Amino acid sequence: MPVNLQTPIDYLKGVGPNRASLLKSELGIHTYQDLINLFPNRYIDRTSYYKTNQLQQNSAEIQVIGVLKGFREVTQKRGKRLVADFIDDTGSMELVWFRGQKWIRESLKVGQTYVAFGRANLIGGKFSMPHPDLELKSEHEKNLRSAMQPIYPSTEKLSNKGITNRVISKIMQQLFLETKGQFSESLSPDLLKELKLISKSDALFNVHFPKSNEVLGKAQFRLKFEELFYIQLQLILKNLIHKSRIKGFTFDQVGNYFNSFYQEHLAFELTSAQKRVLKEIRSDLGSSAQMNRLLQGDVGSGKTIVAFMSMLIGLDNGFQCCLMAPTEILSVQHFNGLSELCNKLNISINILTGSSTTLQRKEIHKSLENGDLQILIGTHALLEDKVQFKNLGLAIIDEQHRFGVAQRSKLWRKGSKSELSEKSSINPPHILVMTATPIPRTLAMSLYGDLDISVIDELPAGRKPIKTVHRYDNNRLKVFRFIKDEITKGRQVYIVYPLIQESEKMDYKDLMDGYESISREFPMPDYQISIVHGKMKAVDKEYEMQRFVKGETQIMVATTVIEVGVNVPNASVMIIESSERFGLSQLHQLRGRVGRGAEQSYCILMTSHKLSNDSKTRLETMVKTNDGFEIAEVDLKLRGPGDIMGTQQSGVLNLRIADVVKDKTILERARYEAKRILKDDPTLALPQHANILNTYRQMGKFKNIWNYIS
Repeated sequence: MPVNLQTPIDYLKGVGPNRASLLKSELGIHTYQDLINLFPNRYIDRTSYYKTNQLQQNSAEIQVIGVLKGFREVTQKRGKRLVADFIDDTGSMELVWFRGQKWIRESLKVGQTYVAFGRANLIGGKFSMPHPDLELKSEHEKNLRSAMQPIYPSTEKLSNKGITNRVISKIMQQLFLETKGQFSESLSPDLLKELKLISKSDALFNVHFPKSNEVLGKAQFRLKFEELFYIQLQLILKNLIHKSRIKGFTFDQVGNYFNSFYQEHLAFELTSAQKRVLKEIRSDLGSSAQMNRLLQGDVGSGKTIVAFMSMLIGLDNGFQCCLMAPTEILSVQHFNGLSELCNKLNISINILTGSSTTLQRKEIHKSLENGDLQILIGTHALLEDKVQFKNLGLAIIDEQHRFGVAQRSKLWRKGSKSELSEKSSINPPHILVMTATPIPRTLAMSLYGDLDISVIDELPAGRKPIKTVHRYDNNRLKVFRFIKDEITKGRQVYIVYPLIQESEKMDYKDLMDGYESISREFPMPDYQISIVHGKMKAVDKEYEMQRFVKGETQIMVATTVIEVGVNVPNASVMIIESSERFGLSQLHQLRGRVGRGAEQSYCILMTSHKLSNDSKTRLETMVKTNDGFEIAEVDLKLRGPGDIMGTQQSGVLNLRIADVVKDKTILERARYEAKRILKDDPTLALPQHANILNTYRQMGKFKNIWNYIS
């Protein structure tokens, strides 16, 4: 009978309660299953041995066979260190311990032959090895030992308590002895055959005890594929279940609002990408399932007009619509832009934010409930319990990553009561979430794989690409001359300074110093300058922003508060000071503040001469391309998924062996195979998919990474 992999780790021979407690708290290993999924970080060739006279001063880990001679204590500035001589037939070296000395003395036998493994340091003409991994030569030869020794993840606390890499290897061997190395197959026979994958049992054995690089490669590929396959299977199933169980309103009319806007009031030709995305949205709205779609588009790609035309379809079918944005500035900008369009079509629209007065709120609540108000724009204020719609059919969320899952679900509950159902259950509105932060395809597949994804991947005709250059601080006078030329042409300029929480005082000083030097270079009354930063009152900030929007000031000196929300088509120059201190996505967002008019726009990245390799890569990428998706891919490689997703979602891809950056092709194949299998067999009921169904059910029972995907 196979061993139950959900058995608590305490019961594994050689672990016991103390070690179990440490393994749980330090590495999250609670069961046999957790231990088997503790995959090595790297591997070391343990087939070669050095003599003490062959040692070199480098950072490589090596092993030496020798006899352990007597211990001695050496007093040092803080406490004592324990030293032992280690001798072979060519000479000797020292073994050194700075902690755990009592345990070392009790557990090691003087006069015995050991294999010492570690890094050798040359100090005072003699080699020494601090905290070596020691194993009796007889044990070393007898153990289940592979040519390539796995090095497992560890912590300082584990090392201090004597749970070394060798101890983890030993308990891993014990687990394979108890299970006889037999593990249930989790993939279907046709997948194994199609992709030439080795069995689950072979893969697990060879990832922990590989005999060669070749078998290790096969084992890692098999396990990475499996991990990514089940994430994709879960997400695609979630989407299918969502569509079959959660009914939406069927918007079967494309009527007067949509057609008259498209034929009479649309001031420009839609791009083919916008047309494609609108077609995808129309298809969703016309089906009986609730739409759950992510709309990605770079800064200035025209997402808002697509969102507005989607709302017109809602209005044509007799429903209300809302658009929620994360900040008041962005909400006001959406409201101002959409009000002009709504007035032409005689559509009632209003805005609800934290600044709305009690009287305004009362009017909005009343006109929402009686159905007079057709479109509501707003911030988090839309989520308040008092805000009740008569029949909300479509909810659009802008910059959705700034809203939590709980906040998004509140919008669901503001749907309309279904007249068809006997009970007055609430039908959720269709949901369209938008983001101007391009998400690399691999991340989108893993994070938002349960949403349908639309991408607007071209800019409107007539938009000139922004010219981006990198300049060092000693070119500042040339940059100032360029600014004066642009202002003479009637253009406006942004100058942005970094603002990072940890160095706020220093950043604020840099901003004020910069403002003073710009004021000297661009004196009144010839030039007018606005300044905006986080320490200002909201009313003062708004006043300065409005002066710039109206063209009363030519230069806006600001911190990153202008990253989202200010739309000034006349601004043609973006200067980013200390740009090496910004992340790639932030640089790209800031650059997107210009290039909104018909004139040629410029982005100038100012830096000092001291640049790290990552900073150079970021700046070179910005100069080379305006494509947000290309930039996002570079950003993903530099920072990794955790940083890009932020703390809220970084746990989501806490993968055990796969890596969404390095294993992009495996991820794409895993998604393709999961889609193919579910298309042919949506309930995984066919006999050949029994392994997959069984594994999927097991994952649902026990807490795994796959349960946490949004």
